[in-house]
Amino acid sequence: MSATTQPSTDDDRSTESKEDRLKQFLRRKAKDGELYFKSKFIADEVGLSPKEIGALMVKLSDSAGDLEVEKWSYTSATTWRVEPA
Repeated sequence: MSATTQPSTDDDRSTESKEDRLKQFLRRKAKDGELYFKSKFIADEVGLSPKEIGALMVKLSDSAGDLEVEKWSYTSATTWRVEPA
């Protein structure tokens, strides 16, 4: 008999806000310099839909004081540029 448990990362995701989860991801990935990405390519890693990421990125561009967030370009989807402030 073996019990199936979910990894702690799933538990962490349920208690952590979506915005906080995305901020932590962006801080980690951009700690050494600029980060360019499309929401659809990080969605699984962050545990959010591309649409949720896009909406949060707009919000973070105004509220994340330690990150510079910029809508960089649009080719089939928005490319975002993030770097430490």
